[in-house]
Order: sequence, then C-alpha cells, then structure tokens
Amino acid sequence: MNANAATILIVDDEPPIRRLLRTSLNSQGFQVSEAVDGRGALAEIDRSRPDLVILDLGLPDMDGADVIRTLRDGGNAVPILVLSSRVDEKGKVEALDLGADDYVTKPFGTAELFARIRAALRHRLQQQGEQPVFRSGDLEVDLMRRIVRVRGGEVKLTPKEYDILRMLVAHAGKVLTHRMLMSEVWGGETDVQYLRIYVRQLRQKIEADPERPQYILTETGVGYRLMME
Repeated sequence: MNANAATILIVDDEPPIRRLLRTSLNSQGFQVSEAVDGRGALAEIDRSRPDLVILDLGLPDMDGADVIRTLRDGGNAVPILVLSSRVDEKGKVEALDLGADDYVTKPFGTAELFARIRAALRHRLQQQGEQPVFRSGDLEVDLMRRIVRVRGGEVKLTPKEYDILRMLVAHAGKVLTHRMLMSEVWGGETDVQYLRIYVRQLRQKIEADPERPQYILTETGVGYRLMME
C-alpha cells in the first residue's frame, strides 16, 4: 500500500478542524472521508474500511474512548490517531491502553501530524508483513534468533531488556504505555521505576548517545516509542 494513496477517516464535530484536515490531507494525496460523531464513525468504518482513523475524543454522542473500545473489542485493528484538545496524561494513557496507535494534541502542526500518520501506516504494514529481522538505522534485531546488533556489532541484552526491545520492535512507531510494557514483560503491574531502569540500561547499550536517544523515545508521563526509519 502506498501511504499517500491511503484512505483516512476524519472523526470530528468541528467543521473548521475537518476542513483543515481535509485540505491538508488531500494536498498530500490521501483520500478522505468524514464523520461528525461516534456512531457515524463506526458505521463509516464498517462500510468503507479506511486505512487510518483520525479521532477526536470529545464527540457529541459518545466519548472517543468508547469508539476505540468498540472497534478493538470487535477485532478491528484499523490504526487510530487520536486528535484532541485534552492535555491530561490520564486521557492519553486511557486512549492508548484501549488500543489507539498515537495521540496528537490540538493545536497541532501539520508536519507533526503527517509524521505520526506515516508512522501509524508503516506500523500497520509491518504487522501485516512482519519480517523476522527488524532494521532501523544502525539497529538490527533478529527476532527469530534473538540477536541484537548495533553498527554491525552484536549487543548482549538481559532477558528483560530483550523483552522490552522486542515489544517496542513489534509495535515500532506506536506509543506503548507503561502499563502495556509492564503487563507484557512482568506479567502484570509492577513498579514503573523498574521499567525506567531497564529502559535506561537498554539505551546505554543501543544508543550512540543515551542522553539524546534516537531509537527509544520517551513520551512523558505515558510510555515509550521505538522510532522507525
């Protein structure tokens, strides 16, 4: 799928926002459809099967979080980019834990929005045709053999470090919340400080400059994202 030929559904009850998004997305070659509320969005997703959904949380008939929950509970894996004026971390975490792929806060820059859209579409393609070896820049992760290389040299990771990296690789480009990572790596709730310690150790091993990471980025108060090239 050519990313710029993708179909994007805009779900927002504010006409100026829909108009801005429609014009910006059309200028980049995306096909656009629209819905003004949650029920309309669910019907349109079922009808047209868009490649990505841009979803406002503050809809007139139902909360955007309920739209995400309905889609994911029904097995629909369409990438969802939440676009909302809510700035509280709790709202971001809830949307991501429910299955949203990313979160952009209003007001937003179109360059940032396009970057997040491309990342979400690449993540979808990666899942559909998942490769046994992940590469991004100087980082290479062989998921079959559990071998990690940086700049051509093999890097030795502890089991927990590898499990964290494997999760990030499996969802490259997507924000993973602290809770998601702790649930997968530790099998349930644990002290988030343990996760931070392991991520710091992981950065020491794979980042050229751990203080300015290029691969494992922190989403403050939310979780982590593995960048893709």
